[in-house]
Amino acid sequence: MPANIGLYSYLSACAAFATLTVLLLASGRQRPYAGLLIAASFLTSLWAGIVALGTLAEYPPVTWIQLAELSRNAVWLFLLVRLSANQLDSAGEAQRTRRWNLLFALATGLALCLLLLPDRLAGDVPEFAGTARSINLVTWLSIAIIGLVFVEHLFRNASESERWSMKYLCMGLAILFGYDFFMYAEGLLFQQLDPNIWQARGLAITIATPLLAVAIARNADWQSSLHVSRQVVFHSVTLVAAGLYLVAMSVVGYSIRLFGGTWGGVLQTSFLVAAIAMLVVLLLSGKLRARTRVFLSKHFFSYRYDYREQWLRFTHALADAEENVPEGIVSAMVPLVGAQAGLLYAADGGHYALLSNYQMPAPEGEQEMGDLPRWLEETQWVIDIDEWSTSPDLYGHLQLPAWVQRVDKPWLIVPLLFGARLAGILVIRRSDLQSAINWEERDLLKTAGRQAASHLAQFMARKALVQARQFDAFNRLSAYVIHDLKNILAQQSLMVANAEKHKHNPAFVDDMIATINNSVARMTRLMEQMRSGLRDSQPESLDLAELLRHVVESRAGQPPRPALEIGPGSFTLQSDRERLATVFNHLIQNAQEACDKHGAVSISLGHAQASYMVCIRDTGKGMDSDFVANRLFTPFDSTKGLTGMGIGAFESRDYIRSLGGDITVESEPGTGSAFYVRIPVQQDSDYVAA
Repeated sequence: MPANIGLYSYLSACAAFATLTVLLLASGRQRPYAGLLIAASFLTSLWAGIVALGTLAEYPPVTWIQLAELSRNAVWLFLLVRLSANQLDSAGEAQRTRRWNLLFALATGLALCLLLLPDRLAGDVPEFAGTARSINLVTWLSIAIIGLVFVEHLFRNASESERWSMKYLCMGLAILFGYDFFMYAEGLLFQQLDPNIWQARGLAITIATPLLAVAIARNADWQSSLHVSRQVVFHSVTLVAAGLYLVAMSVVGYSIRLFGGTWGGVLQTSFLVAAIAMLVVLLLSGKLRARTRVFLSKHFFSYRYDYREQWLRFTHALADAEENVPEGIVSAMVPLVGAQAGLLYAADGGHYALLSNYQMPAPEGEQEMGDLPRWLEETQWVIDIDEWSTSPDLYGHLQLPAWVQRVDKPWLIVPLLFGARLAGILVIRRSDLQSAINWEERDLLKTAGRQAASHLAQFMARKALVQARQFDAFNRLSAYVIHDLKNILAQQSLMVANAEKHKHNPAFVDDMIATINNSVARMTRLMEQMRSGLRDSQPESLDLAELLRHVVESRAGQPPRPALEIGPGSFTLQSDRERLATVFNHLIQNAQEACDKHGAVSISLGHAQASYMVCIRDTGKGMDSDFVANRLFTPFDSTKGLTGMGIGAFESRDYIRSLGGDITVESEPGTGSAFYVRIPVQQDSDYVAA
């Protein structure tokens, strides 16, 4: 008795879709499309069961088979229509979708009529049998084509994120409708269905079942609550793969024996022994088993973590750690693998410094990194120290630094990569809750490490900027102090030069003593500023007119003698007397040095709107516009050679601006210059306009 291949073929499809139906029922019907999926899976199983039972009958129940197949196709097509409609967002498209549903119902009724009425007419009119068969085949072929068009439309219009969950659904339904297209197209060509293709149809539909199951598992709206462990799937896949491997090797061995002639039997036995040995080697390969586990976990299981929740929690933890960034990075990362403590090292000037030992003691002794940073930067791996101890070949026989063994219960070493650069190294202490990590935790740690590295790099840059600003402030203070010392030195040098000539003049001696007292007071103040690191200011109420008179009098000994003109009104303000006097002394001195012995320097004081305006004008060499714009107020740019520091003009404008005013310049080469010093009138000053 020949084997009933069709029975087993369709029974396998019936069992596969019945199992899928049970899984969908167990997951509940509250999810979108659950009802359609259950109905489609159940009707497919029912159709396959009817066909399988029909193979046992003397004459198959064609009408029942056609009704079951039409019902199966109708529900699958309606699911495709609903999924395609879900990709349309606008209200007009939704209205169009309702029209499509109506057209779908009419098309289903039309297909039912085309499948049943021609057969009834053929029973009454035998001459119509050939036409009825063609109409039947064309109808089934049209349904298959429509199904393939909808599958292509669904996949083409899906976004990148949707394709991840839709592609297996499209592949499964493409097998279902694609096989129907092939079978009915071949049947229409020869006006009858091929028995072998018909019998193999059940097995082809069975192949589509796992693809549909993966699609349901991947889509959050269809996901089943039943769980099959990774171990069961791994071992099942291993057994199935081993079985397929042995079957394939048996076929090859049989071919060798059939075509091998005298040596056929020997070659067959040798080949099978080699094939079994290769199978054992593959099954015992740790790397192959690990890669198979990762492949199955990534492609056939839901992820262990809710990455949106994990990422939000991690980001918030980093954002809350602005006061102590290193400790915040450790405290945010170690909980990702159930740990509670860790060490953070950061790159700092070519070596790695310990920034935080979170809830654990720091290792004693030197902590040289050796080749570890270079290895982490090149491989970007998370080092499992247990795995490194048992399988050093997986890490290319990496030599860990000696201090790692002195760490309390070291477990994981995580690279913190900022771009392609290693910004830091995180050492995580062993967790009491978790003993090992898989590929998913490794990916999570590496991704979180990149985010943490950006915070760490920003922290280190901010720290370096603070140090640079401190040095900049100290260097600026030093430049100011040296400039003031230069002026004091010039004053002392002038006294020494005149001492021999006027040492018997009591007025000169009195003036010299007063000048020395002033110099000592100024140098004492400069020393205090150097010691404190701050250039302190001591504002006091002063009369700007009286201060200018004093400065002009002190500059009267150097030609040309400056002339002072003071306008009407009051000129009271709050300022540091010595620093403001230094500003005007510097400007008047520069004006004198710019003139020859026949030149003239004039100073005028008056009111300009709500400000005091001091104009220092000379008839000296003058300056071009480029020098005024780009060099005059640039620090350390001087035209006086070794005797100048190029900081006087910059310091003068800087102090006037600190009072809310400014210094502007008008100058032309050969005609002299005019410096305008504007100082705003303070609200508590008595301002009386002329």
